[in-house]
Amino acid sequence: MSTLLLLPGDGIGPEVCAEVRRVAAALTPDLEVSEAPYGGSSYDAHGAPLLDEVRDQAIASDAVLMGAVGGPQWANAPRHLRPEAGLLGLRKAMNVYANLRPAYCFEALAGASSLKTELVSGLDIMFVRELVGGVYFGEPRGIETLADGQKKGFDTAVYTTSEIERVGRVAFELARGRTNKVHSAEKSNVMESGLLWKQVITDLHAREYSDVQLEHILADNCAMQLVRAPKQFDVIVTDNLFGDILSDAAAMLTGSLGMLPSAAIGDPNKPGLYEPIHGSAPDIAGKGLANPLAAILSFEMALRWSLKQVEAADVLLTAVKKTLDQGAKTRDLGGALSTVQMGDAVIANIHN
Repeated sequence: MSTLLLLPGDGIGPEVCAEVRRVAAALTPDLEVSEAPYGGSSYDAHGAPLLDEVRDQAIASDAVLMGAVGGPQWANAPRHLRPEAGLLGLRKAMNVYANLRPAYCFEALAGASSLKTELVSGLDIMFVRELVGGVYFGEPRGIETLADGQKKGFDTAVYTTSEIERVGRVAFELARGRTNKVHSAEKSNVMESGLLWKQVITDLHAREYSDVQLEHILADNCAMQLVRAPKQFDVIVTDNLFGDILSDAAAMLTGSLGMLPSAAIGDPNKPGLYEPIHGSAPDIAGKGLANPLAAILSFEMALRWSLKQVEAADVLLTAVKKTLDQGAKTRDLGGALSTVQMGDAVIANIHN
């Protein structure tokens, strides 16, 4: 029996994860689903955002799906005990080095995009973001006081050849199943780590993936092009920092942050970590207003990538499309459905 660990976390996380649990019960009743404390709620209850036993449970599961972490009430907690530290620690422990962030625009939502409909209709981009290296993990880092009393903050952007190659392989392999085109985004013009990134991706392409079209693009130009002509992109591979920024920018092209899932994967026989990218949204937490579709679509990715239930994933994706085509919308999409009502609509379409 396959196992899914839910980590509801903070803010709207418990609400959207509850809908994932209901969808899983309707679609995959044989899936064993469990829950564990995580993030700020775990810090409040247990003194740490990621308990050792929860980390071990995650590693032993077939897939892990989290809701969201963080909120203003933990802003003054020690940095290593903040909810976000639990997330970074979990990613590192699971060694999920490739973050897959799709930015696709459902036809029913093309008019909700911040761009003109013709620019986003049919949009389907896959970001492959390196997830366990770069400036978020590099050392040394810190804030120190200088001799003249000023403070200096510093972080280190660092990558090795193998770290770049393994995420590059994921991008090229994905492209072979799509339109066979990869853009590699970095800042090789001003950053040494960016120059190494470009060199390694170029060499990997020449050795193993010369059948795939490769284009190098500076990350700032990539941001501009995402707004100017987003459909020129298929797969974009980039580092941890730029991937975080660019994929969030692309999210708004699709109509709402509440629509977009993500997958973090590593070695094929290890569990993946799945999560909506919308954050904890503390301003609407507990009000039943959150859009659960990003979490539900994260479950669809878990079915496809980790749980090896592709047919069930196809059924779920079709159900979400039908739901949107029928005009079902939560507040973020300009509608009035509650979190539970949107879950109800998807479940109804699973059975139709």
